[in-house]
Amino acid sequence: MSTKEAKDEDSNSVTSTTATTPVPLISSNLAFQRTPSWSTTSSGEEHRQFEELIPPDNFNMVSNWVYRSSFPKKKNFAFLKKLGLKSILTLILEEYPEQNTKFLETNDIKFFQFGIAGNKEPFCHIPEDKISAALAVILDRRNHPILIHCNKGKHRTGCLIGCLRKLQRWTHTSIFDEYRRFSHPKSRSMDQQFIELFDVSQVWELVDRNYVPNWDVLGCPW
Repeated sequence: MSTKEAKDEDSNSVTSTTATTPVPLISSNLAFQRTPSWSTTSSGEEHRQFEELIPPDNFNMVSNWVYRSSFPKKKNFAFLKKLGLKSILTLILEEYPEQNTKFLETNDIKFFQFGIAGNKEPFCHIPEDKISAALAVILDRRNHPILIHCNKGKHRTGCLIGCLRKLQRWTHTSIFDEYRRFSHPKSRSMDQQFIELFDVSQVWELVDRNYVPNWDVLGCPW
């Protein structure tokens, strides 16, 4: 095979892969990005427009196909659509807004809600059963790509991600560093205590081993 033919073959292979496989997006705190789109006027003329891609506050990649953020607003929908989400998991107690529900329906996105009250020290109660159930959803790759959020993407989301990190065998130092980075400027010691004491063994009882993500760091008991 000639060098030119090999390059052409490689190029075709890459094109085929990117056409069928979504690419995980990594966090960007830029104000926005723009992607081109086209519109047609009444006279049939085409005009190129640019669509703003604005990530929600506190947006970041957690692991492959798992993302976290604050509550998505309408201005964030175009960005979320680019992620190719299959699921959104929220930790808020309130009813999901109509515009968000319509976005889910339009884009065939599954919705999971595990309502947890916002923690206000010294009154702190995080239901372990809901955290465990939410983690079981995250550990099912059929739900990926998935976005996790609460209101600000700080404390409730931070607790859930902290417990996920325990399942991924992170050290407590690394877990708490990440928690504090996203909960800035106000970290809660009770959240960190909950993460430290959380028993991950209860999660594995809820997980379908046939659909566990292929993460090297995941400490599966099987």
